[in-house]
Amino acid sequence: MTSTLQSSRAAEAARERGVHVAIILDGSGRWAEQRGRSRSAGHRAGVENVRRVVEAAPGFGITTLTLYAFSVHNWQRPEPEVTELLGLLREYLLEHAATASRGDVRVRVIGRRDRVPASLRAAITAAEAATAHGRGLELRLAIDYSARESILRAAQRLAGARGVTAESFVEGLDGERDAAPDVDFLIRTGGEQRLSDFLLWEIAHAEMWFTPILWPEFRVADLGAAMADFRARARSFGGLRRAV
Repeated sequence: MTSTLQSSRAAEAARERGVHVAIILDGSGRWAEQRGRSRSAGHRAGVENVRRVVEAAPGFGITTLTLYAFSVHNWQRPEPEVTELLGLLREYLLEHAATASRGDVRVRVIGRRDRVPASLRAAITAAEAATAHGRGLELRLAIDYSARESILRAAQRLAGARGVTAESFVEGLDGERDAAPDVDFLIRTGGEQRLSDFLLWEIAHAEMWFTPILWPEFRVADLGAAMADFRARARSFGGLRRAV
């Protein structure tokens, strides 16, 4: 009951200002193992939860949502699991491409594209093109992503350039297509309390919220509770504190 009330209040307050939320989706494999199921089943449950959270996000005033879908370090997992993960991402992106006319979500992918399968690259291109008109929510999926690598590539791209600004640097983080506002609120599920090489530049002033809830169990009510907590905080950015 309390979570539902918090969700309602957070949604009402958040509509007054757009927010960029980033989520580290952690715990899908553990969720499956705890139930005696395969890790693949956990990843599928995780994708289903992505659908629920993406649908609910605009109601909480979230205008940009960045999800850590597949990190550079995930290549170290067993090959069958990697293949399953990338296949699920392809399915999800193709679904967005096929149903773009029904929603108002713009899909963008950040991270490297040269190492993922050609079929996934094609799905990325199709989803980005089909949803380019979306204005209700910008959904950014970090695939084969590393913040350190992104920052390094930007520095290499801008080496020797004159008049480099913070704005031009952000545009170069992983290509101009990926420029986005700074993250306001970072959520990590699964109980870990670290950043795992995710959006290190963009979260410089972000509020953070860590929860032990495993990603497949993270419900819309939990997102509402997190947003209520975020809205109750005061942010100073080095100056006087002000409510968000």
